[in-house]
Amino acid sequence: MSVPSPPPPSSCSSFPFVLACLLIFSLILNTPCILAAKTNNNNARSSRRQLSVDYYAKSCPQLEQLVGSVTSQQFKEAPVSGPATIRLFFHDCFVEGCDGSILIATKPGSKELAEKDALDNKDLRVEGFESIRKAKALVESKCPGVVSCADILAIAARDYVHLAGGPYYQVKKGRWDGKISMASRVPFNLPRANSTIDQIIKIFNAKGLTIEDMVVLSGAHTIGFAHCEHFVSRLYDYRGTKQPDPAIDPRLLRALRMACPHFGGNTDIVAPFDVTTPFLFDHAYYANLEGKLGLLASDQVLFLDPRTKSLVQELGKDKQKFFQAFAVAMEKMGSIGVKRGRKHGEKRKDCGMHM
Repeated sequence: MSVPSPPPPSSCSSFPFVLACLLIFSLILNTPCILAAKTNNNNARSSRRQLSVDYYAKSCPQLEQLVGSVTSQQFKEAPVSGPATIRLFFHDCFVEGCDGSILIATKPGSKELAEKDALDNKDLRVEGFESIRKAKALVESKCPGVVSCADILAIAARDYVHLAGGPYYQVKKGRWDGKISMASRVPFNLPRANSTIDQIIKIFNAKGLTIEDMVVLSGAHTIGFAHCEHFVSRLYDYRGTKQPDPAIDPRLLRALRMACPHFGGNTDIVAPFDVTTPFLFDHAYYANLEGKLGLLASDQVLFLDPRTKSLVQELGKDKQKFFQAFAVAMEKMGSIGVKRGRKHGEKRKDCGMHM
């Protein structure tokens, strides 16, 4: 299904617009949830030492231009490719590390599902996978057997951050593709929309990421969308109280309830994570949390918890600080669980199939 171009990223701050977003996007843009990462601090530090910006300087010097030609075209044709690919990168790094294991397709007849077919990954958009497939095909035509799918995914995620208005940062490369992709390894490695702050912190810490990293990486929710199922409990029965979440603005609550009934309703309806500038990668996400405009409980809790509130306030006031911190955090997350060499990795020609 083709994805229409979204409206321009201006004048999006009124609540009538929020409601329009909910209705217009019902069959268009849907990119739920959430961030994390994995492995331990020692592995993350050693992985960062193994990666380098100029890893392909001799073997594929035009790599970034090749990937960029695909991402820029995809962004024009299907803007949802941006948040879809960024989310794909997060989900890849959270499970088995940043090794392209999220891209593997389940073998026909196999009893073991691949990572992408896990329940927590069921809403990953096809546009994200298509972006990587097209970029890989182009890169293979110019530099056959050289560049990993994992590196292409990292570069494409950065491209889309920048194309949506966010920072441009250098991507360190040198990842090999992982040899393992199992749906059974996905649970407990990804935060959920209703996860508590303690649960989220625990997941991030297990990946070598700090509370500050968590808050900064959560800022990726400045673009993207979530299905009603991920926040409907906040609207009607928050944590079993039979009442809506008190930490949600009443106007937003009314708008969301109109689009998302407690039971039934259109399962294709989505809402933007950032109700004020949903198509622009900026720092409005954090100001929204201060105004009780967070979409997911796991977003809004960042402003409610004293361990994270002050940083949310700082980032909400300073876009450049957010951009700089986000670039650093993406490099840190992109180093999680990196595979190197044939003993632990492979260089796939088709990102959806093991060698």
